[in-house]
Order: sequence, then C-alpha cells, then structure tokens
Amino acid sequence: MIADGLHDLPPGKNAAVVTHLEMRAPAPLRPVPMPEGVTLERVASPAPDWYRDLFRRVGADWLWFSRLREDDARLGAILDSPEVEVFALVRGGRAEGLMELDFRVKGACELAFFGLTPTLIGTGAGRALMNAAIERAWARPIALFHVHTCTNDSPGALGFYRRSGFVPVRQQVEVADDPRLTGDLPREAAPHLPLIEG
Repeated sequence: MIADGLHDLPPGKNAAVVTHLEMRAPAPLRPVPMPEGVTLERVASPAPDWYRDLFRRVGADWLWFSRLREDDARLGAILDSPEVEVFALVRGGRAEGLMELDFRVKGACELAFFGLTPTLIGTGAGRALMNAAIERAWARPIALFHVHTCTNDSPGALGFYRRSGFVPVRQQVEVADDPRLTGDLPREAAPHLPLIEG
C-alpha cells in the first residue's frame, strides 16, 4: 500500500497512474467507416525494427517505452507467437496505426497496444480500429478482453476505452526511468510531461 499524501520522485524517474479496464462480454460496436485510403492489414511476424518504428511513432508523445527496452530476441518471440496478432492501419503504403491482440493467457485477450500516429488522429480511424479489435478478440473463445492506459497517455484514451465498453477495475502506480533520459525516446518527446534530471 502507498500511504496517503505526496511522495518524492527521484530525478530521472517518471510516474504514472495506470488504470486497468475489462470487458466481460462483447460490447456493441459503434459503426464508423474506415477513412478513405486507409486499410487494416494483419502483419504476421513483424520484424522488430518495423514494429519499433511504428511503436515509436504511435507512442512517443505518450512516453511508450516498454517494447523499446526489449532486445530483438525477446520482442521477436512475442511477435512471432501464434497467440499474438499484430495489425496496422496503412495509408499511402505506410503503417499509421497499431493494434496488438495478445491471446497467450487462455480464455483472455489483452489489447496490448492500440494507437494511431498523429496522421490519423481525429479521422475516425481509432473508432474503426476499436471495432476491429472487439470483433477479433471475441471471435475466439474468451471470457475476458482487457486493456490498460495511464496518465501519460492521451487525455482522451480512458474515455475512449470506456465508451468502447471497457470498465475500469483497478489502478496502479508505475515508476520507471524516464525514457527520454535513457535514450529510448528523444528528449523532445512528450513536451507536456516534465523532464526532471538529477
């Protein structure tokens, strides 16, 4: 347990409140057409470098770092798993959205990563991608579809997940080395979040 009150965070660290959300039955879809010129494509066994590039372009503004700290062997093992499905939203031949469904725990699906590059934000592509996520997840014999977001993420993320049918069930505090100081992300990433060095 964390005691009530303020707690000092050492320089070079970043803290976020993580909210875990669950869906216990397929939520009604909120139909929206895919934006013109955008296609949803499954990417079987994506190369780690391809994946990291898309991951950075989607998540740098929100300090996504976890997959950037995994070496090729570990990341490749995840992406090559038959129980992990990676999809990209593609426009003009370039991936601009990421959806990763993880079925490695029996009876469950984790929406492990979900997001758009700035190119597609505000186009309706996120809603179309979430519809695809819900359909793909519940096409398998699962009893739980879950996702998490945090206070570093887009301010609209939590509301978007709730409108999509996910229900918040618990929260955690995550403290980690600031990825802008470890070299995982450029120092100018996420300018809305303070960068405090020692």
